[in-house]
Amino acid sequence: MYPTRVPAARVPDTFRVDQRLQRRYPIPFDLEYKLLTKGRVGHSGFGKVLNISSRGVFFDTDDLLPVGDPIELRISWPFLLDGICQLILILRGRIIRSDGNGIAIMTVTFEFRTTAARMIGA
Repeated sequence: MYPTRVPAARVPDTFRVDQRLQRRYPIPFDLEYKLLTKGRVGHSGFGKVLNISSRGVFFDTDDLLPVGDPIELRISWPFLLDGICQLILILRGRIIRSDGNGIAIMTVTFEFRTTAARMIGA
């Protein structure tokens, strides 16, 4: 005999709380994105960060991007390294939501890189 499956109890919407574990920071950084297909850039564009956390980024763009696709974000960081060198935050992850409110990605890796010239909004 197989055990009978009992459906989980449904929590009423009035009792739901924000279950996200990481704090989100509403910082409007400019960004450039690249959709990656088999290691190659399939599509690219620009947007603006709506909020960011250690686990993901929610951003706005004019494009509707496909959920599940790998993506790379390049975010102009507002602080200079040693007061002279521009920093770019590079995030790689997957698109987990794409709708009229924005694009949500779950971060897989991130790193800071330096650049001599301004990238976005120069």
